[in-house]
Parts: sequence; C-alpha cells; structure tokens
Amino acid sequence: MGRYIVDFVCIELKLVIELDGGQHSEQQDYDERRSQWLGQRDFKVVRFWNNDVIENLEGVMERLCCCLPPSQPSP
Repeated sequence: MGRYIVDFVCIELKLVIELDGGQHSEQQDYDERRSQWLGQRDFKVVRFWNNDVIENLEGVMERLCCCLPPSQPSP
C-alpha cells in the first residue's frame, strides 16, 4: 500500500492486520510511521504478536470481530 507492505488488508473495511515477530521491537519508529500513513488514509491498523496468534487464536479472533462493523440483515 503506497510504499509500504502490509501483512493482510481488507480494502472494503479499510482494515489492516499486522502480525509482528521479534524484529518489530527493533523497528517501532518505522511501524509507527507506516501506521500513521495508513491512518491518514482512513485505514485502521490492528497489530498482533505472532505468539498471540499461535497461543491465543480465540482472543485474536475476538479482537478482530470487535473491529468489524455490525452486520446488516439481508433484504
């Protein structure tokens, strides 16, 4: 997206999901600039540590569900 690479994106919902490993603790400034750039374009960035996805997938899914707009009933 732009000059940045994101892990996962849903264009329709303007939602970016980032999975961070240990290297991200060393590049926090870069990650912050990228999140600001995406935020200026109305994207919401949600970050998870890799080990959270592996060890607490249910919690990750719950948090993602909270980021989604309420579903609309079918006509």
